[in-house]
Amino acid sequence: MRILLVEDDAEVARFVKKGLQEAGHTVEHAANGRDGLFLAASEGFDVLVLDRMLPGGVDGVRLVETLRGQGNRSPVLFLSALTAVDERVKGLKAGGDDYLTKPFAFAELLARVEALGRRPSAEVPTTRLKVADLELDLLSRTVTRAGRKIDVQPREFRLLEHLMRHAGQVVTRTMLLEKVWDYHFDPQTNVIDVHVSRLRHKLDKGFDRPLIHTVRNAGYMIRAQA
Repeated sequence: MRILLVEDDAEVARFVKKGLQEAGHTVEHAANGRDGLFLAASEGFDVLVLDRMLPGGVDGVRLVETLRGQGNRSPVLFLSALTAVDERVKGLKAGGDDYLTKPFAFAELLARVEALGRRPSAEVPTTRLKVADLELDLLSRTVTRAGRKIDVQPREFRLLEHLMRHAGQVVTRTMLLEKVWDYHFDPQTNVIDVHVSRLRHKLDKGFDRPLIHTVRNAGYMIRAQA
């Protein structure tokens, strides 16, 4: 499954993320409520694991209330040191599906996450992304433009997926470093420029209309319009 973990305690986040990945799941991590809300609202996840108390001006309850108000029905497991019954009820009434108090055994967290993931969803998951005549199939991990298959490397696929999930929006270098390379610092290299250049050459060569655009002093954007 693809899981979003929103947890500000670095040690807990590292422990949970490592365990979920070892169980075969893909995990995105946000360290505050604001970033967690942005990810949850803009990308598709099978399960959200949220800390109740979060920095960033958006706590776990508010985050879930906002998502539910937008029609997002992704299952939510709350993690919290708040053990009072009233607090658990508050989280569940906000739209949470389950509640696990800290400290917890990872085996129980994994069982609860996988149980939430097995629940039938009313929403059809996104398996294909499309911008103009460019299509990316998330299941077969293939890319085509105007029906022509384009061979891309795994890192290029992740880069393209991130750009297409944010089509029409500027994607900054920092966002790409974090989401595609899992860097939470700037390595001071041109690794992004090299990969974008290589991807642009593969996607746009032989076509009249370029899709990947450089936004000066900001980042990159994929869009249908020139």
